[in-house]
Amino acid sequence: MTARKSKQRGATPRFGGDWTTCKLNVLGGYLRSYTTALRDKPTATKPFRKAYIDAFAGTGYRDERSDESRVFSPENLLLPDLAGPEPASLLDGSARIALQTEPGFDKYIFIERSPGRCAGLAGLKDEFSLLADAIDIREGDANDHIREICAKDWSAHRAVLFLDPYGMQVEWTTIEAIAKTEAIDLWLLFPLGIGVNRMLTRSGDIPESWRRRLDLLLGTQTWYDEFYAVEHTQTLFGDSDRVVKATMATIGRYFNNRLGQIFSGVAKEPGVLRNSANNPLYLLCFAAGNERGSEIGLRIANHLLKEMR
Repeated sequence: MTARKSKQRGATPRFGGDWTTCKLNVLGGYLRSYTTALRDKPTATKPFRKAYIDAFAGTGYRDERSDESRVFSPENLLLPDLAGPEPASLLDGSARIALQTEPGFDKYIFIERSPGRCAGLAGLKDEFSLLADAIDIREGDANDHIREICAKDWSAHRAVLFLDPYGMQVEWTTIEAIAKTEAIDLWLLFPLGIGVNRMLTRSGDIPESWRRRLDLLLGTQTWYDEFYAVEHTQTLFGDSDRVVKATMATIGRYFNNRLGQIFSGVAKEPGVLRNSANNPLYLLCFAAGNERGSEIGLRIANHLLKEMR
Protein backbone atom coordinates (compact mmCIF):
# COMPACT_ATOMS: atom_id res chain seq x y z
CA MET A 1 0.00 0.00 0.00
CA THR A 2 1.28 3.45 -0.85
CA ALA A 3 0.02 6.57 0.85
CA ARG A 4 -0.93 9.65 -1.08
CA LYS A 5 1.88 12.21 -0.91
CA SER A 6 1.10 15.53 0.70
CA LYS A 7 2.16 18.83 -0.78
CA GLN A 8 2.60 20.22 2.69
CA ARG A 9 6.26 20.35 3.64
CA GLY A 10 7.24 18.16 6.53
CA ALA A 11 3.86 16.46 6.74
CA THR A 12 3.26 12.77 7.27
CA PRO A 13 0.23 11.09 5.70
CA ARG A 14 -2.16 9.13 7.86
CA PHE A 15 -2.03 5.57 6.62
CA GLY A 16 -5.26 3.71 6.02
CA GLY A 17 -5.87 0.38 4.41
CA ASP A 18 -6.07 -2.59 6.72
CA TRP A 19 -6.06 -0.69 10.01
CA THR A 20 -8.95 1.56 9.00
CA THR A 21 -10.96 -1.40 7.81
CA CYS A 22 -10.11 -3.17 11.06
CA LYS A 23 -11.36 -0.39 13.34
CA LEU A 24 -14.60 -0.06 11.35
CA ASN A 25 -15.16 -3.81 11.44
CA VAL A 26 -14.84 -3.72 15.22
CA LEU A 27 -17.23 -0.77 15.47
CA GLY A 28 -19.77 -2.38 13.16
CA GLY A 29 -19.64 -5.65 15.07
CA TYR A 30 -20.19 -3.87 18.38
CA LEU A 31 -23.10 -1.80 17.07
CA ARG A 32 -24.94 -4.90 15.83
CA SER A 33 -24.46 -6.72 19.13
CA TYR A 34 -25.33 -3.61 21.13
CA THR A 35 -28.66 -2.87 19.46
CA THR A 36 -29.61 -6.54 19.62
CA ALA A 37 -28.87 -6.71 23.35
CA LEU A 38 -30.90 -3.57 24.09
CA ARG A 39 -33.74 -4.25 21.68
CA ASP A 40 -36.18 -5.41 24.36
CA LYS A 41 -34.42 -4.28 27.53
CA PRO A 42 -36.94 -2.19 29.53
CA THR A 43 -36.56 0.81 31.77
CA ALA A 44 -39.23 1.31 34.43
CA THR A 45 -41.94 1.96 31.83
CA LYS A 46 -40.52 1.47 28.33
CA PRO A 47 -37.40 0.32 26.45
CA PHE A 48 -34.32 2.51 26.42
CA ARG A 49 -34.03 4.94 23.56
CA LYS A 50 -30.75 4.23 21.81
CA ALA A 51 -28.45 6.71 20.08
CA TYR A 52 -25.32 6.47 18.00
CA ILE A 53 -23.00 9.48 18.29
CA ASP A 54 -20.13 10.05 15.85
CA ALA A 55 -18.00 12.97 16.95
CA PHE A 56 -15.72 13.23 13.89
CA ALA A 57 -18.12 11.91 11.30
CA GLY A 58 -16.40 13.15 8.12
CA THR A 59 -18.64 12.75 5.08
CA GLY A 60 -19.89 9.26 5.88
CA TYR A 61 -17.43 7.71 3.43
CA ARG A 62 -13.73 6.81 3.30
CA ASP A 63 -11.25 6.65 0.45
CA GLU A 64 -10.32 3.28 -1.05
CA ARG A 65 -6.71 4.23 -1.75
CA SER A 66 -5.60 5.57 1.61
CA ASP A 67 -8.91 5.38 3.46
CA GLU A 68 -8.42 8.55 5.49
CA SER A 69 -5.81 10.74 3.91
CA ARG A 70 -5.56 13.28 6.71
CA VAL A 71 -2.24 15.04 7.09
CA PHE A 72 -0.22 15.48 10.28
CA SER A 73 2.97 16.80 11.70
CA PRO A 74 3.51 17.40 15.43
CA GLU A 75 2.60 21.05 14.87
CA ASN A 76 -0.58 20.16 12.98
CA LEU A 77 -1.77 18.02 15.87
CA LEU A 78 -2.23 21.18 17.90
CA LEU A 79 -4.60 22.69 15.38
CA PRO A 80 -8.34 21.97 15.42
CA ASP A 81 -9.00 20.95 11.83
CA LEU A 82 -6.17 20.14 9.46
CA ALA A 83 -6.95 17.65 6.75
CA GLY A 84 -5.78 16.60 3.35
CA PRO A 85 -7.90 16.57 0.20
CA GLU A 86 -11.46 15.34 0.54
CA PRO A 87 -11.62 11.56 0.12
CA ALA A 88 -13.38 9.98 -2.82
CA SER A 89 -16.75 8.52 -1.89
CA LEU A 90 -15.94 4.87 -2.41
CA LEU A 91 -16.21 2.93 0.83
CA ASP A 92 -18.52 3.09 3.84
CA GLY A 93 -17.32 5.17 6.77
CA SER A 94 -18.51 4.95 10.37
CA ALA A 95 -21.65 7.05 9.78
CA ARG A 96 -22.94 4.83 6.99
CA ILE A 97 -22.03 1.68 8.93
CA ALA A 98 -24.15 2.93 11.84
CA LEU A 99 -27.08 3.76 9.58
CA GLN A 100 -26.96 0.27 8.08
CA THR A 101 -26.91 -1.45 11.50
CA GLU A 102 -29.83 -3.78 12.22
CA PRO A 103 -31.55 -3.53 14.62
CA GLY A 104 -31.24 0.22 14.26
CA PHE A 105 -30.84 3.13 16.64
CA ASP A 106 -33.55 5.63 17.55
CA LYS A 107 -31.26 8.57 16.88
CA TYR A 108 -28.04 9.24 14.98
CA ILE A 109 -25.97 12.28 15.93
CA PHE A 110 -23.16 13.19 13.54
CA ILE A 111 -20.77 15.96 14.58
CA GLU A 112 -18.36 17.63 12.15
CA ARG A 113 -16.37 20.84 12.27
CA SER A 114 -16.08 21.20 8.49
CA PRO A 115 -19.07 22.78 6.69
CA GLY A 116 -18.13 20.86 3.55
CA ARG A 117 -18.21 17.52 5.32
CA CYS A 118 -21.48 18.44 7.02
CA ALA A 119 -22.94 18.98 3.57
CA GLY A 120 -21.78 15.49 2.66
CA LEU A 121 -23.44 14.09 5.78
CA ALA A 122 -26.68 15.85 4.88
CA GLY A 123 -26.82 13.68 1.76
CA LEU A 124 -27.26 10.65 4.02
CA LYS A 125 -30.78 11.85 4.81
CA ASP A 126 -31.70 11.33 1.16
CA GLU A 127 -29.90 8.01 0.90
CA PHE A 128 -31.43 6.69 4.14
CA SER A 129 -34.80 8.42 3.74
CA LEU A 130 -36.60 6.19 6.25
CA LEU A 131 -34.13 7.35 8.92
CA ALA A 132 -34.03 11.00 7.86
CA ASP A 133 -35.99 12.24 10.88
CA ALA A 134 -33.64 10.36 13.21
CA ILE A 135 -30.45 11.90 11.77
CA ASP A 136 -29.13 14.95 13.61
CA ILE A 137 -26.14 16.70 12.00
CA ARG A 138 -24.27 19.21 14.17
CA GLU A 139 -21.57 21.50 12.84
CA GLY A 140 -18.89 22.72 15.22
CA ASP A 141 -16.37 21.65 17.82
CA ALA A 142 -16.81 18.04 18.95
CA ASN A 143 -15.85 18.77 22.56
CA ASP A 144 -18.52 21.46 22.89
CA HIS A 145 -21.28 19.38 21.30
CA ILE A 146 -20.48 16.24 23.29
CA ARG A 147 -20.45 18.08 26.61
CA GLU A 148 -23.81 19.65 25.73
CA ILE A 149 -25.28 16.26 24.83
CA CYS A 150 -23.91 14.63 27.98
CA ALA A 151 -25.44 17.31 30.21
CA LYS A 152 -28.97 16.07 29.41
CA ASP A 153 -30.99 13.52 31.39
CA TRP A 154 -29.76 10.06 30.42
CA SER A 155 -31.91 7.95 32.77
CA ALA A 156 -34.02 6.51 29.94
CA HIS A 157 -31.36 6.62 27.23
CA ARG A 158 -28.32 4.65 26.17
CA ALA A 159 -25.74 5.36 23.45
CA VAL A 160 -22.57 4.30 21.72
CA LEU A 161 -20.14 7.14 21.03
CA PHE A 162 -17.32 6.82 18.49
CA LEU A 163 -14.42 9.25 18.98
CA ASP A 164 -12.13 9.02 15.95
CA PRO A 165 -10.28 12.36 16.02
CA TYR A 166 -8.04 13.69 13.25
CA GLY A 167 -5.31 14.27 15.82
CA MET A 168 -5.37 15.34 19.46
CA GLN A 169 -8.57 17.39 19.51
CA VAL A 170 -10.31 15.37 22.25
CA GLU A 171 -10.10 16.86 25.74
CA TRP A 172 -10.16 14.89 28.98
CA THR A 173 -13.04 17.00 30.30
CA THR A 174 -15.09 15.70 27.38
CA ILE A 175 -14.22 12.09 28.26
CA GLU A 176 -15.19 12.81 31.88
CA ALA A 177 -18.55 14.21 30.74
CA ILE A 178 -19.20 10.99 28.79
CA ALA A 179 -18.38 8.84 31.82
CA LYS A 180 -20.64 10.90 34.11
CA THR A 181 -23.72 10.02 32.06
CA GLU A 182 -23.31 6.37 33.16
CA ALA A 183 -25.17 5.56 29.96
CA ILE A 184 -22.73 5.89 27.05
CA ASP A 185 -20.36 3.20 25.82
CA LEU A 186 -17.24 4.79 24.32
CA TRP A 187 -15.01 3.65 21.47
CA LEU A 188 -12.01 5.97 21.29
CA LEU A 189 -8.94 6.13 19.09
CA PHE A 190 -6.09 7.32 21.29
CA PRO A 191 -3.34 8.97 19.18
CA LEU A 192 -0.48 6.94 20.58
CA GLY A 193 2.24 6.92 17.95
CA ILE A 194 0.92 9.61 15.66
CA GLY A 195 0.39 12.15 18.44
CA VAL A 196 1.46 11.65 22.04
CA ASN A 197 4.70 9.77 21.37
CA ARG A 198 5.80 12.40 18.84
CA MET A 199 5.30 15.18 21.35
CA LEU A 200 7.27 13.37 24.03
CA THR A 201 10.73 14.36 22.85
CA ARG A 202 13.62 12.06 23.64
CA SER A 203 15.37 14.80 25.64
CA GLY A 204 12.28 15.58 27.73
CA ASP A 205 12.44 19.23 26.63
CA ILE A 206 8.85 19.76 25.45
CA PRO A 207 7.56 23.06 24.00
CA GLU A 208 4.98 24.77 26.16
CA SER A 209 2.26 24.58 23.49
CA TRP A 210 2.74 20.83 23.24
CA ARG A 211 2.59 20.52 27.04
CA ARG A 212 -0.76 22.35 27.09
CA ARG A 213 -2.19 20.03 24.47
CA LEU A 214 -1.01 16.96 26.38
CA ASP A 215 -2.52 18.42 29.58
CA LEU A 216 -5.88 18.80 27.84
CA LEU A 217 -5.81 15.29 26.37
CA LEU A 218 -4.64 13.50 29.52
CA GLY A 219 -6.48 15.67 32.05
CA THR A 220 -3.51 16.15 34.34
CA GLN A 221 -0.04 17.67 34.50
CA THR A 222 1.46 14.67 36.27
CA TRP A 223 1.99 12.76 33.01
CA TYR A 224 5.53 14.11 32.72
CA ASP A 225 6.72 12.22 35.79
CA GLU A 226 5.02 9.09 34.48
CA PHE A 227 6.62 9.28 31.05
CA TYR A 228 10.14 10.35 31.99
CA ALA A 229 12.63 8.94 34.46
CA VAL A 230 16.16 10.01 35.34
CA GLU A 231 18.68 7.20 35.53
CA HIS A 232 21.68 7.75 37.79
CA THR A 233 24.81 5.85 36.90
CA GLN A 234 28.34 5.91 38.28
CA THR A 235 31.29 6.10 35.94
CA LEU A 236 35.04 6.46 36.36
CA PHE A 237 34.50 10.17 36.01
CA GLY A 238 31.72 10.51 38.58
CA ASP A 239 27.93 10.34 38.58
CA SER A 240 26.00 10.69 35.33
CA ASP A 241 22.28 11.37 34.82
CA ARG A 242 20.32 10.29 31.77
CA VAL A 243 16.69 11.08 30.90
CA VAL A 244 14.78 7.97 29.82
CA LYS A 245 11.52 8.29 27.89
CA ALA A 246 8.66 5.82 28.43
CA THR A 247 7.87 3.20 25.83
CA MET A 248 4.67 3.39 23.81
CA ALA A 249 3.39 0.40 25.78
CA THR A 250 3.79 2.39 29.01
CA ILE A 251 2.05 5.43 27.49
CA GLY A 252 -0.86 3.29 26.32
CA ARG A 253 -1.29 1.59 29.70
CA TYR A 254 -1.23 4.96 31.43
CA PHE A 255 -4.10 6.30 29.31
CA ASN A 256 -6.15 3.11 29.55
CA ASN A 257 -5.75 3.16 33.34
CA ARG A 258 -6.97 6.75 33.34
CA LEU A 259 -10.14 5.59 31.54
CA GLY A 260 -10.58 2.85 34.12
CA GLN A 261 -10.67 5.43 36.90
CA ILE A 262 -13.84 7.08 35.58
CA PHE A 263 -15.76 4.42 33.62
CA SER A 264 -17.61 1.34 34.89
CA GLY A 265 -15.24 -0.89 32.98
CA VAL A 266 -12.61 -0.76 30.25
CA ALA A 267 -11.15 -3.31 27.88
CA LYS A 268 -7.79 -4.19 29.43
CA GLU A 269 -6.13 -4.83 26.08
CA PRO A 270 -7.01 -2.09 23.56
CA GLY A 271 -6.55 -2.81 19.88
CA VAL A 272 -3.33 -1.55 18.31
CA LEU A 273 -3.74 0.05 14.87
CA ARG A 274 -0.56 0.10 12.81
CA ASN A 275 0.47 1.63 9.51
CA SER A 276 1.94 -0.20 6.54
CA ALA A 277 5.39 -0.08 8.18
CA ASN A 278 3.93 -1.86 11.26
CA ASN A 279 4.38 1.21 13.45
CA PRO A 280 1.69 1.78 16.11
CA LEU A 281 -0.50 4.76 15.26
CA TYR A 282 -3.51 4.46 17.55
CA LEU A 283 -4.99 2.46 20.37
CA LEU A 284 -8.61 1.47 19.88
CA CYS A 285 -9.95 1.78 23.43
CA PHE A 286 -13.32 0.70 24.79
CA ALA A 287 -15.02 1.94 27.96
CA ALA A 288 -18.43 0.83 29.25
CA GLY A 289 -20.61 3.59 30.63
CA ASN A 290 -23.29 1.77 32.60
CA GLU A 291 -22.33 -0.50 35.48
CA ARG A 292 -25.26 -2.89 35.00
CA GLY A 293 -24.53 -3.27 31.30
CA SER A 294 -20.75 -3.24 31.50
CA GLU A 295 -20.33 -7.02 31.75
CA ILE A 296 -21.98 -7.79 28.43
CA GLY A 297 -20.46 -4.71 26.78
CA LEU A 298 -16.97 -5.72 27.84
CA ARG A 299 -17.54 -9.31 26.76
CA ILE A 300 -18.51 -8.19 23.26
CA ALA A 301 -15.73 -5.59 23.03
CA ASN A 302 -13.02 -7.96 24.27
CA HIS A 303 -14.07 -10.60 21.74
CA LEU A 304 -13.89 -8.09 18.89
CA LEU A 305 -10.56 -6.66 20.03
CA LYS A 306 -9.10 -10.14 20.42
CA GLU A 307 -9.79 -10.72 16.74
CA MET A 308 -7.44 -7.81 15.95
CA ARG A 309 -4.40 -9.45 17.57
